[in-house]
Amino acid sequence: MPQIAYQTQYRQEFIHGFEDRQSRLRSTTVQETVIKGNKATFLVADSGSAAASTRGVNGLIQARADNLTQNTATLKEWHDLVRKTGFNVFASQSDQKRIMQETSMAVINRKIDDDIITVLDTATNDTGTSAIATLDMVAKSKTILGDNFVPCEEEDNMFGLITPAFDAYLMQVSEYASADYVSVQPFTGPARMFKRWYGINWIVHPRLTGSVGAGGAGTTEQCYLYHRNAIGHAVDKETMQSPVGYDEEQDYSWARCTVFMGSVLLQNSGVVQMKHDASAYGAS
Repeated sequence: MPQIAYQTQYRQEFIHGFEDRQSRLRSTTVQETVIKGNKATFLVADSGSAAASTRGVNGLIQARADNLTQNTATLKEWHDLVRKTGFNVFASQSDQKRIMQETSMAVINRKIDDDIITVLDTATNDTGTSAIATLDMVAKSKTILGDNFVPCEEEDNMFGLITPAFDAYLMQVSEYASADYVSVQPFTGPARMFKRWYGINWIVHPRLTGSVGAGGAGTTEQCYLYHRNAIGHAVDKETMQSPVGYDEEQDYSWARCTVFMGSVLLQNSGVVQMKHDASAYGAS
């Protein structure tokens, strides 16, 4: 007869699976809170590159009009709904209701970033043929922005959006890896989603178009250098929802996350696409 009756211990606190759970990009855009309606219009105003003039032969100063461009973000509704029967909640390991709520919010946060990435992908300035990340590629991108009169000295508004492979190549650049050149450091002080180097706030994102994390081959990852005023993002915060509930008749629990949002390219001149070849860093 058996001498030992082994027991299996199940940990009650669940462990988050590896997936993108938060929005990294909403804070890098010009944000608008929509109260009512399905569209949000952003106004971009400048002089139209006008030059100063002297008085005309009639003694009058020549008048001009300002260059006013209205850009509209169309909001769409996005949802994620999770449902589990009462028995599954009862019989399953860990807090299933909390799991439902947290995974639902993660789905919506990913959608926010995907929406902004889709808009960035419409920008037309780029660095040319796909190549591995170098200091020269970054310098070229910043130069393109500077030639477009983008105020690159506004460090709080400058963002570099790159993939893990792009970051890995830059870590081999001494100026990027050394604390002597990095003014905002992710490894000291409070937790940060970026580090500041070369007057740019660098954000590593695994789901940029063409990257392995987004299902691509990594041969042409679409990374970006941009100014905040180049991208607009509108969200109706009044209608953002993350409710949980229970249906007594059918005995199931549910969690839903809902958001109304939209993004728009405000100024093409404020975005440069850095085409990156990360194929050498793909998993084998």
